[in-house]
Amino acid sequence: QVQLVESGGGLVQPGGSLRLSCAASSMIFSSYVMAWYRQAPGNQRELVAAISRGGTTNYVDSVKGRFTISRDNAKNTVYLQMNSLKPEDTAVYYCNARPPSAYWGQGTQVTVSS
Repeated sequence: QVQLVESGGGLVQPGGSLRLSCAASSMIFSSYVMAWYRQAPGNQRELVAAISRGGTTNYVDSVKGRFTISRDNAKNTVYLQMNSLKPEDTAVYYCNARPPSAYWGQGTQVTVSS
């Protein structure tokens, strides 16, 4: 059974930080590149960051230097540390494999506003 449970979102002021977590079932986590995606109102879902099982990372240009993706293979968990948040980072954040599976979790809302 595929399971993706995101958490850690919230309301934060510009310049603030949040750490997102995603607990994934082993079926999807163990053999795949894992990634964070986000979808802002009226926009398509976009890839934010990805990490291989071995720890190789890549990021969309708009978050480079501010966001850090990591994973704990023993816990089937992937994280996204988000610093220096901007209003344009406001979105629902999802984790999934890359390329994504057909199953999506409920996501976690991140709102950056003063």
